[in-house]
Amino acid sequence: MQNWVARPAADVRGELSVPGDKSVSHRAMMLGGIAEGVTTVSGFLDSEDCLATLSAMRRMGVRIERPAPHFVTVEGVGLRGLQGVGSPLDMGNAGTAMRLSTGLLAGQDFDSELVGDSSLMRRPMERVAAPLRQMGAVIATLEGRPPVRITGGQRLHGIDYDLQVASAQVKSAILLAGLYAEGRTAVTEHAVTRDHTERMLRAFGVEVQQSGSTVAVVGGASLSGCSIMVPGDFSSSAFFLVAGALAAREPLLVQNVGMNPTRTGLLAILRLMGADIREHNARVAGGEPVADLEVRASRLKGIEVPHELVPLAIDEFPVLFIAAAGAEGVTLVTGAEELRVKESDRIAVMAEGLAALGAKAEALPDGMRIEGGRLKGGTIDSHGDHRIAMSFAVASLLADGPILIRDVANVATSFPGVLGCAAAIGLAVGPE
Repeated sequence: MQNWVARPAADVRGELSVPGDKSVSHRAMMLGGIAEGVTTVSGFLDSEDCLATLSAMRRMGVRIERPAPHFVTVEGVGLRGLQGVGSPLDMGNAGTAMRLSTGLLAGQDFDSELVGDSSLMRRPMERVAAPLRQMGAVIATLEGRPPVRITGGQRLHGIDYDLQVASAQVKSAILLAGLYAEGRTAVTEHAVTRDHTERMLRAFGVEVQQSGSTVAVVGGASLSGCSIMVPGDFSSSAFFLVAGALAAREPLLVQNVGMNPTRTGLLAILRLMGADIREHNARVAGGEPVADLEVRASRLKGIEVPHELVPLAIDEFPVLFIAAAGAEGVTLVTGAEELRVKESDRIAVMAEGLAALGAKAEALPDGMRIEGGRLKGGTIDSHGDHRIAMSFAVASLLADGPILIRDVANVATSFPGVLGCAAAIGLAVGPE
């Protein structure tokens, strides 16, 4: 088991750039693979999660080359050009890869089976499988969890789907299946979720219809290869934004951050708490908004997080809980039950870890109540969850002693090189 030790640090400062966006990198491999012609992807995230998607597309007959670091070329095989492989496709720890691939493979002529590591094999998949069955797909799960077995050769038809769970993965899987369906496939959301799939489909030349909270595609559209520039991952930037808000006595600059408004809920929440975060050099890269973010140490105050911001910050709540532990007063998060079905039960695991460090944290069925204050050193079990591990590394800025963080190997699934970035700004985190 790999462990880290995070030692107390006085402050953070300097400049850094985070790796490419994981969500965009996944989608670039999938859509590039079913496009006509060549797609070039710059800024690709070389993480285990994204490499699982890349490997799966290669196995299904897509030629993918990596001529330079973070640069990928994809020779698409067209909408109907993927080939069956006759054995399971291993998605590792990547829930995005498995759920989106279920939609992509639902309309193929061949059978498919999707598996993953021990964590992924425990995650719910019926939320994707159920709407795809309404489209005519034949999909089997094991008591709602992987392996996901997809029977090929089905004739899919478009549906109008009312998305009850705020999940971009479910929305994306339905839209991908919609490319293979007869007629129009529409998804209506009750809460805004990330829109990377819609943006990228447009970049590949697909007409994406948008009316209010409903997004739709018409089956049979062809995709044309294009150039994709992957922005820095906002979720990876989040750790350093919180670190800066807690301890940047001099400005900390995080460069080339993806600023997609369906992703930046944490930014809005931190500002409501009093964080001094400024945007510079706003621009558009590859259809996605990008900016450099400057953050300074601020006197954070506890708040009740607005419900409308919860789905826009769902992956960032572990590190937001650390910010809450360093804020004055009480922070209350509700409406975030989705956290219980991530790589770990992030509500239970974060509450357990904060309590181990002396914080007053109460786990709620759909969130957490945290009373701010200093932390002590202690031992944390990340339960193999990369975001838990990185969040407690940031907690070292509030602690009066070292924090031992257990089971950190899965950090490589989303943020290879995180220790180098942390050291560059003054965090004292390294292998045990």
